[in-house]
Amino acid sequence: APGTVGSLGGVPLHLLLRTLPPVPHALAVVGVTAVGTWAAHRVAVIREEEDPQRVVIDEVAGVLIAMGLVRKRSVRTQVLAWLLFRAFDITKPGPVSSAEKLEPAGVGIMADDLVAGVLAGIAARFL
Repeated sequence: APGTVGSLGGVPLHLLLRTLPPVPHALAVVGVTAVGTWAAHRVAVIREEEDPQRVVIDEVAGVLIAMGLVRKRSVRTQVLAWLLFRAFDITKPGPVSSAEKLEPAGVGIMADDLVAGVLAGIAARFL
């Protein structure tokens, strides 16, 4: 599935960023989110699709958040954050589903993954 591949694509970037202080990691999330929102909106408009599967930068942003929230924890906890991110991204519980409906298209495409990332990172910290 494209979402799984996209989220795996964010792991090497996370592994690089986790060696740095938190600010560069946060700036990377902001940068990926900004570029992703613009790109996702353009693809959605051009392809006339609500959430084009070919857009996976949203998963990269979500994984950076989820794993970033546990960046100094064990590898097990980081893997758990990734798995929880995928679970929340696929099942779209409550706030994830609400975020997906935001307009314009690029915002909704990115927002559900950002919310899923926050939820996954927080959950992984407590499990």
